[in-house]
Amino acid sequence: MKSIDKRPKYLNLFKIRLPITGIASIYHRISGLILFLSIPFSIYLLQLSLSSEAGFKQALTVFSLPWVKLILVLFLWSFVHHLFAGFRFLLIDQNIGVSLANARMSARFVVFAALVVTLIISGVWIL
Repeated sequence: MKSIDKRPKYLNLFKIRLPITGIASIYHRISGLILFLSIPFSIYLLQLSLSSEAGFKQALTVFSLPWVKLILVLFLWSFVHHLFAGFRFLLIDQNIGVSLANARMSARFVVFAALVVTLIISGVWIL
């Protein structure tokens, strides 16, 4: 008798529900990409601010734009999340927190703590 294959013929990524450990891992990769892509922007602003006093004032003007502040908050989240998730993965590499319950707890902590720290730092910094 022939079995009926009920697996989908295509992979719909919007219907897949990842566990929190997978979400933390994906966010770690996304934050690393954002950090990498922010390097030219950061170098440009550093070069602009160090070129002269007028360049420094121009860099301050760039930092005061609302859309640049949103981008900087995104860069801040990327840094904080990548840092926390990196520590988590280093601990996992040392066989600390490898059990499923501990891995889920540490992934929740990373996602939540990165968001909280980003909101605290950006709330103090933006105001």
